[in-house]
Amino acid sequence: MTELTTPRAAPRPSLPREIRRYALFALLALMVIGFWYVQPAFIRSANLFSILQAVSVVAILGVGVSITMAADGFDLSVGSVAASSVMAASYAMVVWQMDAAETMTLVLLMGALIGLANGLLIVRVGVPDLLATLATMFLLAGLQLIPTGGRSITAGMVLPDGSTVPGAYDPAFLILGRSRLLDLVPLSVVAMALVALLAWFLMERTRWGRVFYAIGGNETAAHLSGAPTKAYRLSAYVISGTLASLGGLIVASRVGRGDVSAGNSLLLDAVAASLIGYAVLDKRRPHVIGTVVGAIFVGVLLNGLTMLNAPYYTQDFVKGVVLVGALAATFGLGKKR
Repeated sequence: MTELTTPRAAPRPSLPREIRRYALFALLALMVIGFWYVQPAFIRSANLFSILQAVSVVAILGVGVSITMAADGFDLSVGSVAASSVMAASYAMVVWQMDAAETMTLVLLMGALIGLANGLLIVRVGVPDLLATLATMFLLAGLQLIPTGGRSITAGMVLPDGSTVPGAYDPAFLILGRSRLLDLVPLSVVAMALVALLAWFLMERTRWGRVFYAIGGNETAAHLSGAPTKAYRLSAYVISGTLASLGGLIVASRVGRGDVSAGNSLLLDAVAASLIGYAVLDKRRPHVIGTVVGAIFVGVLLNGLTMLNAPYYTQDFVKGVVLVGALAATFGLGKKR
């Protein structure tokens, strides 16, 4: 005799998972409300757009790092590429007297070539990702200082050979870092939004992106299924290098000089944004929207602490606490028992 059974309803998502999915958004909203309550000026549009402008470069670099991570890699050279781009843009205009269009083309091409070199070291030579990009990071950090003898580049400066530079920054170049759309939205924020939108579409809505994630999940299986895994990994580093150069161009156009210390914290901030992004929507993988939200999260936190006169030397500690907390909540609390 057969026993009658009633069909079971599909299991509903567990509450803890739903909490983790939106926890970072809720925490971001609570931070904004808290800072607004303590310091009403925090919520002013000028300050909010200032936060977005401050994190735009970090978010752009973080998107590049996330793409390499999706393809089972890691780019440690993005900070040095951005810093070298600041110096290269300044040198091109101040010393070689190039205009804005020529300078931007040259610097973006430089970033793509550095990314290509990283990719060839990793894919063709077989150097591990971390070691190859670490070597590039140190190489660029030293190389950018040689043409000027370790000094920042400004109009009228004297080069190591005793000659005075003849050029200056092209005013058209400064538009990218200093102008605002409709006198409200900084153009660097517009650039960040466009980069995020294009990268999101690439990674989440195209076969290209699916192959990237397939390589990150299991490169051997992706190769056996017919995907050109080496070409995809190579392209990931080219994209990362190009985006890092774009970030450097934004920094150069904002400060208006070739500052040798311009990219000191960009690597750590970009990596932090990428890793915090793992916790966004409980994805537990690198993704573009999570990286941008992670950059904004850190930017809101640091801006609020600054407005509350918190000591500057506590900022890195706070970023570390936030990063540890986000990753612990993502991987630790979500671990199956």
